[in-house]
Amino acid sequence: MPARIWALAVKEFLAILRDKKSRFVLIGPPIIQLLVFGYAATYDLNHIPYAVYNQDRGYASRQLLGDFQGSRTFRRVATLTHEGQIAPLIDREKALLVLRIGPRFTEDLLRHRPAPVQAIIDGRDSNTATIALDDVNGILLSFDARWERDHHWSRPPAQLVTRAWFNPNLLSRWFIVPGIVALLTLVVTLLVTGLSVAREREQGTFDQLLVTPMTPLEILAGKALPGILVGAVEGTFIYLMAVFWFRVPFLGSVPALALGMLLFLLAAVGVGLMISSLSTTQQQGLLGVFLFLVPAIILSGFATPIANMPPAVQDLTYANPMRYFLVIVRGVFLEGDGVRTLWSQYWPLAIIAGLSMTAAAWLFRRRMR
Repeated sequence: MPARIWALAVKEFLAILRDKKSRFVLIGPPIIQLLVFGYAATYDLNHIPYAVYNQDRGYASRQLLGDFQGSRTFRRVATLTHEGQIAPLIDREKALLVLRIGPRFTEDLLRHRPAPVQAIIDGRDSNTATIALDDVNGILLSFDARWERDHHWSRPPAQLVTRAWFNPNLLSRWFIVPGIVALLTLVVTLLVTGLSVAREREQGTFDQLLVTPMTPLEILAGKALPGILVGAVEGTFIYLMAVFWFRVPFLGSVPALALGMLLFLLAAVGVGLMISSLSTTQQQGLLGVFLFLVPAIILSGFATPIANMPPAVQDLTYANPMRYFLVIVRGVFLEGDGVRTLWSQYWPLAIIAGLSMTAAAWLFRRRMR
């Protein structure tokens, strides 16, 4: 019996190694996913972009800001001169937080009075905001310890006052649930379209489809329509659950969300049909969907910020449709964005949708010959 088992195992290994697609599945996906998870999936904040609004002219504020400037964790991106510059900077995600130091900061410290420092932070990603606040507190504690030692204070001199925008209570649900909309919509759409053509081949009905009066583009459209409809219904259901069940605020416009969903579904359907056109069996289609799905989720900013990824990995995210749809969904839900505000996300998504649908049509006609 052990000899027969060993012979069967050898036969299976040889069958796998002789098939080019099977060899790729054994070698390619593990390497790709290792690189994606190793470099992109990190909760560490290495270069927190921050801005400074310093109303104090004293040396204490310069000393505190010097601690931030000398830290490897923080990267100053702007120095503000008036309060009106704060909102646009955070709205456009140019800075994760703004440090605001009042005009009496040094005077209050010298008079042994508590001197508040305000940290205005982007709360859309509650996990990132919490980690950034911990880093701010760390620098402030170091400043307090040095000031207590040099000026003989009996209590912490500088006090941090935080204010989170778009998510005042830093509820992770407000950040995660809108992202799940994009995630589940992508999964369902890819599964529906990724197996459609492969299923026809596996069941032997693909040739019957070819002898019908329908043109290749009509067949492709017929394959794409169910994925779009299923994805739209799934996405709409999750939107309603997010608003009425999870109580996530919906501050934007429905047309802005609908346009983003349509473009995203077209891009996802194009990718799914590309995978299905290249697959001979449903198993290959599933493997192809999984191969695309995992990197797409990791490189979308769903769980970890894109800004923390290496520059080479950040460049890869521009080809990921989920990256743009996440910005649209979270912008509509939490920021109140409209169509005009999100135009910078619509046109890249439209280009990806056009390219993926064109590639799917070309592959489909090529496989029909």
